[in-house]
Amino acid sequence: MGHSLQHGKDALFWFAAVLAACLLALGFPSERSVMGSLPPLTASDLNHQRLQLPADLRADRTLLLIGFDRSHAAELDTWVRGLRLKERGDVAWLRMPVIQDPGNASHREAMEAMLTARYPLPGERARLVPVFTDRDRFVRHAGLSTSALPHAVVLGRNGEVLARVEGGFTEDKAHALRDTLALGDR
Repeated sequence: MGHSLQHGKDALFWFAAVLAACLLALGFPSERSVMGSLPPLTASDLNHQRLQLPADLRADRTLLLIGFDRSHAAELDTWVRGLRLKERGDVAWLRMPVIQDPGNASHREAMEAMLTARYPLPGERARLVPVFTDRDRFVRHAGLSTSALPHAVVLGRNGEVLARVEGGFTEDKAHALRDTLALGDR
C-alpha cells in the first residue's frame, strides 16, 4: 500500500511540474518564435552578384517572396504591389524562385535566361535570387507547409523564419508580416 501511495505522489509531482512548465511557456513566450530557417545557400541574383545566404542578409529582418512554380509569379507580384515594395526603402526584400535543380549547368542557365527576360531592369534583377536546390528539402528546412503555394516569409538576420503566410497578398496576411517587420500599418 505504501509503495502505491508513493507512486501516486511521484506521478502527481511530475504532472504538476509539466503543467507549471506549460503555464510558464504560455505566460512568458519567447521574444521570437522560430518556425524554420533558410538553409545555407550559395546563389546569385540576376545581376550575377553572388550571395551566401543567410550570411549576406544585411537587415535585421528581410522579406522573402518565395515561389516554387512559374504560376506563383502573379501571386508574388500582389505582395510587391500590396506592400508597395518598389516605392519603399525601409523594407529589405528579395524574390526567390526555388527551382528543382536540374543537375545541369546549361539547364540552369536557360532557366535564368527566362527569368532575366521577364525582369529586364537591373533593380528588379538585384532583388531576384533564383535558388536551384531540392525543393522538398528546402520546404522542410524553412518550415513551410507546401511547394504548391507561394510564400511570403520574414527572416531574421541569421535566416530564422519569424513569420510566414501562404498565397497572394491580403490585408490580413500583410498585417502579420508588417508586425514582424516592425513596420506597423504604414
